[in-house]
Amino acid sequence: MNKVPMTVHGEQALRDELNHLKGEERPRVIAAIAEAREHGDLKENAEYHAAREQQGFIEGRIQEIEGKLSLAQVIDVTKMPKSGNVIFGVTVELINLETDEEVRYQIVGEDEADIKASKISVTSPIARALIGKAEGDVVNVRTPGGDVEYEISSVEHL
Repeated sequence: MNKVPMTVHGEQALRDELNHLKGEERPRVIAAIAEAREHGDLKENAEYHAAREQQGFIEGRIQEIEGKLSLAQVIDVTKMPKSGNVIFGVTVELINLETDEEVRYQIVGEDEADIKASKISVTSPIARALIGKAEGDVVNVRTPGGDVEYEISSVEHL
C-alpha cells in the first residue's frame, strides 16, 4: 500500500482520538453492555442493542484510525529548509489577481482537510496547481466556477 502524507498536527489529532476511544469510550460502552445484560431478556432490551451498536461504531473507528496511522508518512515542514517553493504542509498566502482578495491555505493530507480552518487537501485542484511553484509565481487554478489566477505572495513553514 502507498504511504499517505500527513502533517505532524494531523497525526497527533488521530492519536488523541485513538487514545480517547480506547481509554474512555471503549470501557464506557463495555460497562453499559454489562449493565444492560443484568436487566435480563436481551431480545427486547433497547439499552443493550444501543450499546452494542455504539461498540461496533467505536471498534470500527479504532480500526480505521489504526489503518490510517499505519499508512501515514508524517511530514514535519518546520524541519525542512525554507526554499520559497510550495510543498506539502506549507501555508500559502495567495492574491486573487482579479479581485485582489487575499486567502491563506495550509496544504494538508486528505483526512486533515477543513476549508473552514483554511486547510486544503493536497489532492484539491488549488493545491495541485500550487505544488512545485514558488513565491511570486502566478498560478492558474481551474475551479468549478471557472479559471482563477492567483499570485503566490508568501510560503510559510509553520
